[in-house]
Amino acid sequence: MSRTRYRFGESHRPHFLTCTVVAWLPVFTRSEAVKILLDSWTYLQDQGRMTLLDQLEHYKLRHKVDQQHQLWQEGSQPKEIADEEMVRQKLEYLHNNPVKRGYVDDPTHWRYSSARIYAGQPGLIEICTDW
Repeated sequence: MSRTRYRFGESHRPHFLTCTVVAWLPVFTRSEAVKILLDSWTYLQDQGRMTLLDQLEHYKLRHKVDQQHQLWQEGSQPKEIADEEMVRQKLEYLHNNPVKRGYVDDPTHWRYSSARIYAGQPGLIEICTDW
């Protein structure tokens, strides 16, 4: 069976994608795991294969038992971003998730949030803010 969760079609517009970790494993509580993900994204950006408008914000976790060494749950469907208003809505949603969940009082205080970069503070990975 082919994996279809990352098919973006022919559009050059940005896409909103939520990936889910299987088995509710707290993988990204370990800084080593976060570094692997950020290094992978940096590599893809350096190769011109991806541009990030936002970065890791929160985790949705689900269980799948038929794959022995699988990190991401099957079935994530990229959503095409239609216009600037939708980009702003998605960024606001992502930036406010750590606040909504009670992790921080301000989106810029969440270490993994691109809200820091949009506020002119240093972030953990380069993102495109000129969209």
